Amino acid sequence: MLIHNVEVGGRPTRLRIAGGYIEAIDAGLMIRPGETVVDGGGGALLPGLHDHHIHLFAFARSLGSVDCGPPLDAGQLARRLGEAAAGSGSGWVRGVGYHDAVAGKIDRAFLDACAADVPIRVQHRSGRLWIVNSAGLDRLLSGAVGPDPFERRDGRLTGRLYDGDEWLGLHTRGERPDLSPVSAILSRHGVTGVTDTGHANGLASYDALRAAHRGGELVQDLLIFGSQELDGLAGEPGVRVGARKFHLHDNALPDPDDFARAIDRAHAAGRGVAVHCVTVADLVLTLNCLSDAGVDPRDRIEHGSVIPPDLIDWIARLGVTVVTQPHFITERGDSYIADIEAAEIGWLYRAGTLAAAGVPVAAGSDAPYGQANPWSSMQAAVERRTRSGVLIGADERLSAEAALALYAGAPESPGGGCRRLAPGGEADLCLLDRPWAIARNGLGDVTVKLTLKAGRTVWTSEPSSARR
Repeated sequence: MLIHNVEVGGRPTRLRIAGGYIEAIDAGLMIRPGETVVDGGGGALLPGLHDHHIHLFAFARSLGSVDCGPPLDAGQLARRLGEAAAGSGSGWVRGVGYHDAVAGKIDRAFLDACAADVPIRVQHRSGRLWIVNSAGLDRLLSGAVGPDPFERRDGRLTGRLYDGDEWLGLHTRGERPDLSPVSAILSRHGVTGVTDTGHANGLASYDALRAAHRGGELVQDLLIFGSQELDGLAGEPGVRVGARKFHLHDNALPDPDDFARAIDRAHAAGRGVAVHCVTVADLVLTLNCLSDAGVDPRDRIEHGSVIPPDLIDWIARLGVTVVTQPHFITERGDSYIADIEAAEIGWLYRAGTLAAAGVPVAAGSDAPYGQANPWSSMQAAVERRTRSGVLIGADERLSAEAALALYAGAPESPGGGCRRLAPGGEADLCLLDRPWAIARNGLGDVTVKLTLKAGRTVWTSEPSSARR
């Protein structure tokens, strides 16, 4: 394949692909007989993007779910769930993205009022909480063996289930979802690789993800984080094992000595660690334990949702990477302003001050808990504005080039800058609909015209006219 009329590194040129790799980049390349030729339309040709934090199976399940988040209010949510229940037959109604700003701390009674006879379960956007109605509880608990993990108040089930995904998956007996729709969405945005960061990923999850990749369901390369069960797995082309993932909760933080030893065991097994840090307490514990155990260059802080100024130098000294979600400023910023102390608003989802201190910074969608379009996320990193237009953390804004680097870094060493296109490199590419000089002024408006994985087209917006 020869791609002409494109720019690489800001210069007009041509690029040839052979055997899944970049063979040459030169404005003087001539068309070979029988060669597929793609007209780039003057657009920027970039490395394929990598989503450094995603939850693939949860994302796939969310595509058939009811959106229950803001800006809905309680009445709108009730109507939406009621309509979904009316059309569900005898199956589950599954809601996602709920936040207390919609209708407060809802429970089974709220969902019963939406539909009493159809099982409903709604996931909070934090990913930690499910709320189930009475019909759903009846279905889940009928024939269940042993104690259930549902919350009770005065001995009565509230329908609220915290950190119970594994139990819920077992008792809903759901089959593995098809990842093809997720893969197609990612390809359309120029994403050629993903890091699945599920902390519970074990051998069963690894096998399921590997099967999806082998079968062509998931065209993106895959780096899998997860539990200790993944220690020692060698992986295979396109599927690699990455960090040991730790999911911290303020109400049940691990003993520091135990946590430091667990970090040390992960390092001894040849794995970095990736620690879910959404509060200051999470972050301080993590930094202390990394200081005690020692740091592997692959160690990461996931989210870094709240980072006080006095912790930035500590993170920099340790040399750990922060993988964050700048789009949460846009998606959730107005809720944060209402819920968080004013002094802490500027500490949210930092990027600019971390990078200035020498901290490697990368980004991932956290889909389905955040939107999956990396270009919208890059725009959020540049603008740092909520949906209502409020600026949060002016010093955290990035240039367009730095925002691109959040998603264009190497999968196993994110935050190290954009990968460069060069002869001999794998032909994982995305072609934009405009030159970079225009794209950089409106990253959220960018359309990807063509996505190539190892030289193979996995997305094109112009199937009939892009080649001759």
